[in-house]
Amino acid sequence: MARKTEPKNVLITRFSALGDVAMTIPVVYGACAENPAVRFVMLTRKLPASLFLDPPPNLEVVAVDFAGYPGALGMRKLLDEMIDGYGIDTVVDLHDVLRTKLIRFWAALRGLNTSHVRKGRKERKALTRRKEKSMIPLRPMPEKYREAFDRLHIDVSDSFRHLFPSGKGNPSLFSKASAPKNPGERWLAIAPFAAHAGKIYPLSLMKEVVDHYASLPDTKIFIFGAGEKEKAEISRLAEGRSNVVSMAEKAIGMAGELSLMSHCDTMLAMDSANMHLASLVGLRTVSIWGATHPYTGFYGFRQRPEDAVQLDMVCRPCSIYGNRPCHRGDYHCLNGISPQLVIAKIDSKTTK
Repeated sequence: MARKTEPKNVLITRFSALGDVAMTIPVVYGACAENPAVRFVMLTRKLPASLFLDPPPNLEVVAVDFAGYPGALGMRKLLDEMIDGYGIDTVVDLHDVLRTKLIRFWAALRGLNTSHVRKGRKERKALTRRKEKSMIPLRPMPEKYREAFDRLHIDVSDSFRHLFPSGKGNPSLFSKASAPKNPGERWLAIAPFAAHAGKIYPLSLMKEVVDHYASLPDTKIFIFGAGEKEKAEISRLAEGRSNVVSMAEKAIGMAGELSLMSHCDTMLAMDSANMHLASLVGLRTVSIWGATHPYTGFYGFRQRPEDAVQLDMVCRPCSIYGNRPCHRGDYHCLNGISPQLVIAKIDSKTTK
C-alpha cells in the first residue's frame, strides 16, 4: 500500500514469542538508522521488550499487557493510546495475526498508513505437506519484515551488527553466573530446549555432548533454560561437574544472558529463541533441526548454513513450528542424529 504522507511517528507491532521478536531487531534498528528524523515505536510484550538493548535514539519500546485491552474494542483503545501518546501516523505490522489485524483495521479507519508482513502461508504449506513437497527455500523472515517497510517506502539499512556497540557485553552483567573469561579458556553455550517436541534433541544424546566438552581442560559450559522443569533437566545434564553452569539457577536477566553469550565461542541450540538471541550478539551457532528446517525462513540472522545439523529425510520438514505429531511416530529426524555428528560440527572451522 502506498503511503499517503511522509511518516513521522511509526508504530511497529510484533506480539509473539521471544525468538520471533528477536528476528525483527536487525530490521527495526536498520529502519531507525536510515530514518533518523522519524520516531519509531515498537509495541510488543514485556519479555521481548527486554531484548532491545542500547536502542537507537529514535526508537521507543512499549511493553503491553493485553489483559487491559480485551477484544476488538481493546485493540481500538490500544491504538488510540498510541496515537495520543506518540502521534502515530503509520502502522507497520510485523505479525499479521488477529490482534495486529484489528489494530490495522482501526488505523485504516483513522486514515493512517499501514503495511504488514506477508508470511507466505501457501508456500509454507507446500513445504511441509506430506506428499509432493516443494523443497524451495522460503525467504528469510527478516527479508519479509524489510518488505513491510519497503511497501511504505521506508528505507531500511543493513547497518545492524551487534546489540552491544563494542561487540562484547559488560562482564559485570553476568557476574552472578561467572567470573570474566580467562585467556585461552573456551566457553560453550548450550540451549537444549524448545517449545515443541519436534525441535528438541533427546536429552540422553545431549548428555553425551555435554560430557564430552565437560571433560576437556579449559572448557566451560553454560546451559540455558528457564523454569523448574528445565532446571531439573539441566541438573541431570551437568551431574555436578564444576565447569558446567546451569543458567536456569542464576536468574541474571535478559541483558546478563545476552552479555554472557557475547563472550562465548560457540552456541549449540535447537531451532529456538536462543539461536536468535545468539545471532543478535554475533555468536556462531550450531543448530539442530528435526521436524522443522532452515528452508522455512527462520534460520539465525547471519548464521552459516553449514552450521545446521540435520538429517536428509523425505518427510522433513513436516512442520513450521515443530508442533505437529511425528508421522513416523519415532522422531528419527532427532533421534537419528549422533552426538559425534554434533561434536564434529561444533569443532569444525569457525571462521566466516
